[in-house]
Amino acid sequence: MNNPSEPRANSSQGAPAALEVESLSFRWGSDQPALVFPDVSLPRGEHLFLHGPSGTGKSTFLSLLAGMLPPATGTIRLLGTGIRQLSACKRDRFRADHIGVIFQQFNLVPYLTAEANVILPCRLSSIRKAAAEPTPVLAARRLLTALAIPESQWQRKVTQLSIGQQQRIAAARALIGAPEIILADEPTSALDSDNRDRFIDLLLTMAEERHTSVLFVSHDRALARHFHHQIALGQVPA
Repeated sequence: MNNPSEPRANSSQGAPAALEVESLSFRWGSDQPALVFPDVSLPRGEHLFLHGPSGTGKSTFLSLLAGMLPPATGTIRLLGTGIRQLSACKRDRFRADHIGVIFQQFNLVPYLTAEANVILPCRLSSIRKAAAEPTPVLAARRLLTALAIPESQWQRKVTQLSIGQQQRIAAARALIGAPEIILADEPTSALDSDNRDRFIDLLLTMAEERHTSVLFVSHDRALARHFHHQIALGQVPA
């Protein structure tokens, strides 16, 4: 098993896939039917769009991949590391070091400023801090600028900002420190169609610059054109 906090592998040919899932299922309770998920193998640096109507387990799937829920059956390997075999503490460390998560409800820290929220992963992970060049503060400001957050908003608490701005701050937080994987749960739900497409283009452009793999969940199938691959729950990958 790989050490989840070891230095990152180069993105060279033969490196482990970003994501591999086999025979994965989950139950919310013993009296509930199992959610069964498709097998997935996502190469490093490529982007996957997962769609399906509400109630099909899209958010649950991301929580399983992030190590925040325990599966009933199956295997999850991220960057060659078997997530189920890690202790809870090591799963948290792996997530902090290697995964950027854009939550559906953003999960920003309400008493921190926009800039401080973006920098937060670098305070939790020495690996991401070292990768945030030239410094975490300057890296955060570059991301905020690229995502069209005005400098006048950087030192304001996130609760004072619009929902659309909070959404982009959550994306900047996920991107800082160049994590190898980004898991995005309905991150464009609060945006109109023009801002939605602009947001996705920026997110994927930044991910490609960093050779970051993206798994993007949405019910809106019109977004699939932005991605290398797409999967509908219960269907064969495209």
